[in-house]
Amino acid sequence: MHVKIPLKRIGVLVGSNGRVKRKIEKRFDVKIDINSDAGDVALTRATSESDPSGLFRVRDIVLAIGRGFSSENAFRLFDEEICFGILDLRDYLGKSQADIQRIKGRIIGKNGKTRKVIEEYTEANISIYGHTVSIIGELESFEIAKSAIELLIRGGIHKSVYRFLQWKRIDLKKKNMELWKPSTSDFAKEKV
Repeated sequence: MHVKIPLKRIGVLVGSNGRVKRKIEKRFDVKIDINSDAGDVALTRATSESDPSGLFRVRDIVLAIGRGFSSENAFRLFDEEICFGILDLRDYLGKSQADIQRIKGRIIGKNGKTRKVIEEYTEANISIYGHTVSIIGELESFEIAKSAIELLIRGGIHKSVYRFLQWKRIDLKKKNMELWKPSTSDFAKEKV
């Protein structure tokens, strides 16, 4: 499997003294070969016993680092419950650099406020890099963050997006409370 990442991000993938690369290789039993001149990254199973699905998880980690995430945030993808996705702004806006810059500014917000709000309400991580916006988070959080970003791309008012995020946050909290809500039979067992 081959992945291409920006040359500027190779150092983050390798890490200090190769620490990041080794940690990924060890965790997933894969071999990562990096062509530092072209930004090409080849991923192979280290042994025939290696889990082939690990290559897909490693691909996402490498892509996340390539799209601007720190290694620590990309390592969230070690957990199979965590999702990763890339929104290419060119798919929404065409190739106009002026439009892409304008939308990136809307997503980041003044002094990074909008991005922080989206991350706080969803507990997802967001990276804006080049012509892409990338998201790392649990499935529901990922979907909410993606929806908020798409609202901004389509010209939604920031105040409306913040309100959307507040409602979604309340919904998530309610769902989490219902998951842990004791049943009446639990109380009956305690009295015995």
